[in-house]
Parts: sequence; C-alpha cells; structure tokens
Amino acid sequence: MKDFVVILGSSSIPNSPPPPNLRHRHHSSPNKINSSFHKLSPSENQPQPISSSVPTSHSHQHPYPPLSSTVRWNPSSRRDFPLKYYADLASKLAEDGRLEDFAMTADMVVASGVNALRFASMLSVEIVSKGVALSVREGKVKNVVEVFKKVEKLGVAPLKLVNGIGLDSLKREFQRILGSGEVEEAVDLLEALRGFQFTIKELVNPSHIVKICVDKRNPNLAIRYACLLPHARIMFCSIICEFGKRRDLASALTAYELSKNMSGPNMYLYRAIIDTCGLCGDYMKSRNIYQEDLVNQRVSPNIYVFNSLMNVNAHDLGYTLDVYKDMQNLGIAADTACYNILLKACCLAHRVDLAQDIYNEVKHLESTGVLKLDAFTYCTIVKVFADARLWQKALKIKEDMISAGVTPNTVTWSSLINSCANAGLVVQAFQLFEEMILSRCEPNSQCCNVLLHACVEASQYDRAFRLFRSWMGGQEGNIDSTLKQVNNGTSVSTVSNHITNSHHHSFLKKFSFKPTTATYNILMKACCTDYYRAKAIMDEMKSLGLSPNHVSWTTLINICGGSGNVEGAVQILKTMHMTGIKPDVVAYTTAMKVCVEGKRLKLAFSLFEEMKRYRVQPNLVTYNTLLRARSKYGSLHEVQQCLAVYQEMRKAGYESNDIYLKELIEEWCEGVIKENNQKQEGLSACKRTDLERPHGLLLEKIAVHLQMSTTESPAIDIRRLTKVEARIVVLAVLRMIKENYIQGHSVKDDMLIILGVGERYEEAANVIISGVKDAVMKLLQDELGLEVLPVEPRVKKDRWVDLQAPIDANTVLLEAAENNSLSEKPLSSTRRPVILQRLKVTRKSLNRWLQRRADFIT
Repeated sequence: MKDFVVILGSSSIPNSPPPPNLRHRHHSSPNKINSSFHKLSPSENQPQPISSSVPTSHSHQHPYPPLSSTVRWNPSSRRDFPLKYYADLASKLAEDGRLEDFAMTADMVVASGVNALRFASMLSVEIVSKGVALSVREGKVKNVVEVFKKVEKLGVAPLKLVNGIGLDSLKREFQRILGSGEVEEAVDLLEALRGFQFTIKELVNPSHIVKICVDKRNPNLAIRYACLLPHARIMFCSIICEFGKRRDLASALTAYELSKNMSGPNMYLYRAIIDTCGLCGDYMKSRNIYQEDLVNQRVSPNIYVFNSLMNVNAHDLGYTLDVYKDMQNLGIAADTACYNILLKACCLAHRVDLAQDIYNEVKHLESTGVLKLDAFTYCTIVKVFADARLWQKALKIKEDMISAGVTPNTVTWSSLINSCANAGLVVQAFQLFEEMILSRCEPNSQCCNVLLHACVEASQYDRAFRLFRSWMGGQEGNIDSTLKQVNNGTSVSTVSNHITNSHHHSFLKKFSFKPTTATYNILMKACCTDYYRAKAIMDEMKSLGLSPNHVSWTTLINICGGSGNVEGAVQILKTMHMTGIKPDVVAYTTAMKVCVEGKRLKLAFSLFEEMKRYRVQPNLVTYNTLLRARSKYGSLHEVQQCLAVYQEMRKAGYESNDIYLKELIEEWCEGVIKENNQKQEGLSACKRTDLERPHGLLLEKIAVHLQMSTTESPAIDIRRLTKVEARIVVLAVLRMIKENYIQGHSVKDDMLIILGVGERYEEAANVIISGVKDAVMKLLQDELGLEVLPVEPRVKKDRWVDLQAPIDANTVLLEAAENNSLSEKPLSSTRRPVILQRLKVTRKSLNRWLQRRADFIT
C-alpha cells in the first residue's frame, strides 16, 4: 500500500461533516488548518482536516508519505466513512471544474487498495457531470478527454460519470466545432469518446458531419467518422452516394476503396458505387468494378447489383444483354425492375422488335403469377412505340394496362399523347388529353408542352396560342368548353360533346399549369416569321422569372433571319454572348444558315471562324451549310475556302456528299476552256464517273494543289486518277496559275506533271498511265495550245516509289536533278525497276497562253 497526500483549496471541503474528534480538533486548534499539508496519521483512524490555504496540485509538488503511514480500509468493515468522505471530496473537485485534481484524488484512493467500482459508486454523478459541463463550456473539452483516459485506466468507466447535463454540453460543443469548420478536430474527439463507449450518434447528427466532409471533399475523414457508428456499412453507402450527387467520382471511388477494405464484400456498397458511376457519367468505370471486384474475385452479385449495372449501361444494349445473361447463368431470377431496365435499353436503342418480345415475355410471366407489372413497365413500352410513331400499338398497351388494374399515370398519358403528336394526329392527341383530365389525372407542364408541340408541328399556330391562353387565363376549368373553343368546330369538339352529354355532363376540372422555358420555346416556334411576337414571348418569359436557354435564343435567331433581317439575327447572337450564355453549335449554325440564305457569304464564313475561336466544334450540318453556300465559284479564294472546309470536315470524321462540291469545282475548272462544246463534253464525262468511284481522292488532290503558294514551282500529281479526274486537276492548277498571273505573279519555271509509276514488266500499269497521258496531252496541246514535252523516264534503284503518297514540287525537282541518267549497274533480281513517267509544260508556252487568255477569267 501507498500513503497519499490530498491537495485541496478552500472550496474543496466536502459538505459532509468530519468525524467528531476531527470536528473537536478543528475548533480547538485553528492554527493547524492553515498548515500547507497534513498527512494521514497511522495512529488515527479518521482523516485529518485539510487546510483551506493549500495550493492546487499542479502548482505544488510533494512526495507521497511512506508506506507505513498509509491508512488501510477493510472493505468488510463498517467504518467506511473515510472512503465516503474522499468520494464526496472528489465529486466537489469535479464540480468546481478541477477535473485534474479529481482524477488525482481517484488515483490515490484506488492506489490505496480501494476497489475502483466501489469508489465510483460513491461518487455523485450529478455533481461530476456538472463539472464536466463546466469544463466543456470553458472550451476545455480536450482536457476532459484526457481526464477520462486517466479515470478509465483506474477501472472507472467515464460513461458512468456523465449524465444528461454533460452530454448536452458535449453536443453543443460539437456543434460549435463543426460550425467553425474544424471537422477533423471533431472526428478526433469523437474517436476518443467512442473508445469510452459513448454513443456517437447522440452527440452529433450523422448526416450533418457527412455533409461537411463531402463539401470539403475529404472521403478519408468521412470514412473515419462512419467507422464510429454501429451502422457503418450503411453509412459507407451514404457517403459514396453524397459524393455522387456532387459529381465527385474521384472522392466516391476513394471512399469505396476504403470502405471495401473495412467491410469486405458488401452488396450495398457495390450497388452504391455502380449507381454513382452512372450518376457521374462514367459507365466504363462501373464495368471495371464489376469485372475486377466481382467477377475476378468470384463474388456473386445479387439481383440489385445486376439491375444497377444494367441501368447504368442501358444506353449500350449489347452490354446490357450480356450482363443479363451473366445473371441468368448464376441462376438469379429477374424481377420486374430488371425487365423494366431491359425495356429501357430497347427504347434507347430503338429496338422495337426486341422490346415487343420482352413485353410479351413479361405478360406471360404475369399471367402465371410470377411477376406483377407496374406502371413503369407499361410507360416504357408505350414510349418505345411512341418514339417509333406506332401510336396504335401504344394505345393497345393502354388497354392492357387498364385491364391489368394499373392506373395510367401522368407519364403514361404524356407518352400516349406524344405518340399521336409524333404521328401528326392532333385530334387524337386532344382526345387523349381530355381522357386524362376525365380520369382525374393531373397533367404536368411536360404533358401540356407535348400538346402544344403537336399543334405547332401540324402548323396549327393559332390553336396553340388559344390553348396556352386558356390554361393561363384561369377560366372556370371546364375542359370540354376549353377544347370546343380551341378546336373551333373540329371533330374533337364532337368527341367532347359526346363525352359531355354522357354521365360526365357536370364534370368541372381545374388544374394548375405552370409554364416552363420549354413551353415558351414552343410558342416562339409558333410565331413562324413574326419576330416581334417572338420577342414579346421571350420578354414575357423573363417577366415570370424564367431564363431563356440556348433553344430560346436559337429560335429567335431563326425567326429574325426568316423575316429577312440578317443583321438582326447576327446581333441576337452577340446579345446571347453578352447575357452570359455561350452560343452552342446549333446557334452558330442557325446564324450561318441565315447568312447563307441572305447571300451574306463572307459574314457566314466569319461566323464559322468565330465559333472555332470560341472552341465550339462544328457538326455535320455546319459543314454542309457552308459547302452548299454557293451555287458557283467565281474566284480562286472561294474555291480554296470551301475546299478548306471540306478537308476540315473529313478530318473531323464526317462523311460528306461530294457530288455537289465536285460539280461546282468542275464548272470552275472548265472555265479555262472558252469553247462551250468542249466544256459540255468535259462535264458530261465527269458526271458519268459519279457512280463509278468516290470523289474524295479527287477533291483532296485539288485541295492540295490549290494550297500551293505562288512562289512554288508548278507541279501536278495525277497518279491514281482517271482520265476525267486528271483533266479536272490540271484545269484547276491552270486556273490557279491564271488568277495568280492576273494579280502579278508570273510563271518562273516549267510545269511538271507526274503521270504515275509503272514497272517495266507490268503492261497493265503502263496501259492505264498511257490513257491518262493521252487525255492530258490532248487537253494541253489541242484545247489550250500549250507546248508539252515528255520527260525521259528514269529508273529508281535506291528506293521504292510510294504509289500512295502525293509528290510535291520540291520532291519532283530534287528527283529530276538526282536522276538525269539511268544507272549502268545491273539491278538485283529481287528488285524490279520502277519507272516514273512525267510530262513537262514549258514556261515559255505558259506565259504566252497567259498573255493570250488573261481576259477570259472573270
């Protein structure tokens, strides 16, 4: 046993009276009370009183008394008053906020041999808890945790020393810490309290601290906190989903990896991360997780994981069906949600036949009692038929739905109305809308927009405006009278009268209609070419607090251009920029179309350059709009401009219809020939080749040659071209030379024409080259009067000639200088000699021809 010293202040004297002899000594010897320390005398069985002027333990060091002076208590003895005395003393110390002194007192009592649980049972929990609350309010929560650690080492559970008052103070302190953004400090303290068996969810709201961790993008801290909760596996999924809602896939994946290592295979966890991948648009990551964490680890997913995986990849019908087969191979039976996802995938892939087969299968399963179809099943198959304009089949699904006891919802009615609207059946769409109202189904804005869109697509613009104003006007709500007014005597009114005169005669229905931006966009399209009416609709949209989107501005540009105001349309595009909405490719393409229709081609091409400066990628419509902008070419610059667009289009991966552009270039090239009969002959010959081969090679050849600068030596590569195509390329280069000559650039070198490369022992290649050569010679000599000389064929032995790559002028001249004579050395039998055949148009004849025909170019 050890002796101990208790160091106290005046306020630490317990309220219970001391023993009689101690009380007598207290009154008879007051000077002893003011002494600094008093040891417990081994000759006395009662503790001595403590001086009121004793300093605290942290300011005064004093060694323990010797072992022989220790007071020993017998637990079985009735003389328990000293233990009760020091229990009250420790409680009073805690109440005054002197928790360290409280812990030291408990340490000394337990060290003397007293049972810790017995000592703890004598402490006043109410008083100790008040002391804990006082320290927490003073911001000493860390000191409280340290005292709890000391007490726990003694065998006293800190949880038993704190009641409601202390817990409330801890709650408020954690709210303060989290409010200041110190979430890591809060988690550290919570981890410590969790070690003392405190219930964490009573101290702080779990969703609140998770939200802070997600806002700070700290998945590690969020997982640390989740591990403190008894339902940690569920909290892991919540954390991943919260990151997914903020489109933070990287943090979600980090939380997933940490959770996976802590919880092992968890189907909730797999489903949460797969759904998050879909929410963030990274479907490939969901496939990797399925393959690496499930298939490779031989973990069998449940039906819910399979459904999530198929739903995320529903846009890829092939992969979705593969996952469905994997599920069947594992013996997992498909549920209604699984079939709904398969129907969704068929809808996105426009596979009406497969959707019909799946629907028939689930109908059979429903008839046998295996499945019960829900509204989503019917809505999906209705949408499949609606998108395919199969409105009759869509209406048949509605009958199946009603017969099965499933009430059509707003989505179902909207899909049905849309199916008729897509087929141009406005009357049928109105009838379905009325049936929807009569069935007590509240239409939403999307359903009303579908009906308005049906009117616009059928060019019934006035009906669309009357219908919209009736919904916005707050009339008595009689849908029959509204439809009569809108239809103005059509067959729909007859249908309405028939229904009204039946048992629905007294039917009155009001429904709330809140127009959306899409509603006003549809009404703007109904303005046709009335720009001022469309502008008024946009202003009305803004007055209701709705913001015009890209469709709104694009529609206004199109309407303004349709009224003939090209400058106004371009100004609207600029205004769109100034309002903070970056024009997209549709807006730019619409503005360019307006410029093309208004014969403002320079303005159209300037918009094309502007959209590329703003990093807006042109699409197929953009390229076709510019390529079809001209009905004829008048200058070299115009041809070069369109050919540059054509090349950019091909590089972007778009396939174009080359016939239109090719015919324009043919006409421009044939302008070199003055005689009309020769021009017609060339055009007719070219048109015969349209069905024989694609025109991409020809247009690329022309584009390459017309991009040569005026300082380069004229050289024409007509390899792999037909006779007609070779003629067009040669004429294109000659027209370029002529236009450059008019601008002051004369010809300084002979013009070389590369006919092709043939092998000495292959006659077929030489026959083709010979035909092209004759056609070119006839064009240059007979039709244009140019002097053409054959260049002596040369044999290439050092390297093989690439038959596919074009040869530029510098390469041709370099090869001509290197190969003035044939090699006298015999060639290897493993290499066949290749012959490069060329023609040369003399510079002198070119200049004479330019001087003679310069006035022909317009």
